[in-house]
Amino acid sequence: MHQIETQTGLIREVLSVNMASRQEAKSWIEETICPICLDIFTDPITLGCGHNFCRSCISQCWEKNQRNSCPECREVFPERNLRINRALANLAEKARKLKLNPKENKSKLHCEEHQEELKLFCETDKKLICLICRDSREHKSHNFLPIKEAVGNYKDQLKSSLDSLTVKKLPVLEMEQKQKGKISEVREQSRSLQTHITSEFTKMHRILNKKKQCLLRDLREEGKRILEPMEKNLREIQKHLNSIEEKLSKLQKQMEQKDELEFLKDE
Repeated sequence: MHQIETQTGLIREVLSVNMASRQEAKSWIEETICPICLDIFTDPITLGCGHNFCRSCISQCWEKNQRNSCPECREVFPERNLRINRALANLAEKARKLKLNPKENKSKLHCEEHQEELKLFCETDKKLICLICRDSREHKSHNFLPIKEAVGNYKDQLKSSLDSLTVKKLPVLEMEQKQKGKISEVREQSRSLQTHITSEFTKMHRILNKKKQCLLRDLREEGKRILEPMEKNLREIQKHLNSIEEKLSKLQKQMEQKDELEFLKDE
């Protein structure tokens, strides 16, 4: 019993160390990520506020916004003073080599609880588990499959669903084409009707305009025919009136003559 407890304690200690080392590695790798491109720093620089960015990322950001400000804290800088961060550049290079290592690049998912590689698929709970999870009370009496076999089964199900949807898609495509054809036909009819209406109103406008010109011409001629004799008669009246005015003027002068001899003489 004591031996079992000792082994359990050792297992827990190893798991704790592994978890701590993984978290520590994840923590310092996150420090090498540019907050703009979300990738490992390339030619990292430091702004006056202390935040770090790729040189190309911050340059493009400033050119786009036309403002020299930090994307993190929004502090504005009067000049583009980009200081090279050599320490961060070296750290980013190490992270890049670690990320490109073939052994590390092979992404493996690990159990969040036990930090063990996920190797089984629990059909009951529909989730990935590790070997320790399989033996736990939580998954007691559950059905398990190797991940490769589970992937094969679900791919078969997906293929069946894909084939079924493909068959259902054909009539929907046909309906879509018919609807597009009807829409195109209605639009063509509408354009044709608009053209016809425009043409007819243009013709009517020309006819009405011609009729208007004819009526105006007739009106001018009729007015001229009526006004000419009236204007001639007016001129005669005015001429006669002028003659009377002249005679009245002479008579008025005679009436104003005070010399009796001259008055009789004029008379």
